[in-house]
Amino acid sequence: MMRALIFLSLLPSIALANEPFGDAELGKVKSPSCIFCHGVDGAATNPSYPNIKGQNAQYLFQSMKDYQNGNRQGPLAEMMKAQLSRLNDDDLKDIAAYFSSQQ
Repeated sequence: MMRALIFLSLLPSIALANEPFGDAELGKVKSPSCIFCHGVDGAATNPSYPNIKGQNAQYLFQSMKDYQNGNRQGPLAEMMKAQLSRLNDDDLKDIAAYFSSQQ
């Protein structure tokens, strides 16, 4: 009985782990300001900006959240915070999914 309860309590976690992280097609539409620095597919042409092409979607999402919340520092942190200020979590997940899907 206890094993069954433990297994049943894990089902929501298993289901969430298999759900896609954001919508890459929507992310492409939502990322016009990103491409100026990070490139159309996430491969930056200027070495001052990081390449985000193929990066882990959850990492990209968390990085954007950290910029939004002022937890990331650096010369471009304020600019990133301003760029991300009007985006909600779903927008960020979609953008992360788009750049993550670029190979």
